[in-house]
Amino acid sequence: MKFKLTLAYDGSAYQGWQSQKSGRGVQDQVEAALARLFPGTPKLTGSSRTDAGVHALALVAHFETADLRMPVRHLPLAINSLLPQDIRVTRAAKAPGDFHARFGAVSKEYRYRIWNHPVMNPLLRTQAWHVPRKLDLAAMREAADLFTGRHDFTAFTANRPGELGDPVRTLDRCEIRKRGSEITCILQASGFLYKMCRGIVGTLVQVGEGRFPPPAVETMFESRDRREAGMNAPAPGLILWKVDY
Repeated sequence: MKFKLTLAYDGSAYQGWQSQKSGRGVQDQVEAALARLFPGTPKLTGSSRTDAGVHALALVAHFETADLRMPVRHLPLAINSLLPQDIRVTRAAKAPGDFHARFGAVSKEYRYRIWNHPVMNPLLRTQAWHVPRKLDLAAMREAADLFTGRHDFTAFTANRPGELGDPVRTLDRCEIRKRGSEITCILQASGFLYKMCRGIVGTLVQVGEGRFPPPAVETMFESRDRREAGMNAPAPGLILWKVDY
């Protein structure tokens, strides 16, 4: 039997979703809980590999087991009772045999939170990037429009030898919202490169600070050089918001 889990977690204390030799991946914590509930130590396959310090509201994962001795509706409660409080299974369901959490995903949405005020909100210190200097929202939105569509995102991804693959991605949505002092960047695509979201957001913030004019985004794309684009936004502001199938 195959089961689909939807998970939310605060990534502050972890080295990302992926299992780590140190045991400090979110995946390690959930697999340890599953090992106490099911024989055979089930392995999880996740929809995304979030970086160290990045959060998730709805990461999807699947696992297989031949033995489920409880109603599926009780599965989140059983797993959560064995997890630290900063990781929770929010939903569980039986999945078709051909379901795959990673390869079956058709769209992923990330949201990045920025606290744009001279004084940081202490309640958001692990959930948002503090940018004290006032940002030019009109310039950021102009630049955001240039990110949408199909592009070679080499200039916006961190180098990870042997793992870049095809750098061309289609960004379906790059939207900037503002409510009070909080700015949210919404990024949606079928898939993202390593640290691509953080590279885009860091560049947008630097556009908002006046360090780049909005049209410079096109030059960055053409350069295919990470050194020509903006900085990586810090990990704590990034949330994997949802995955669609």
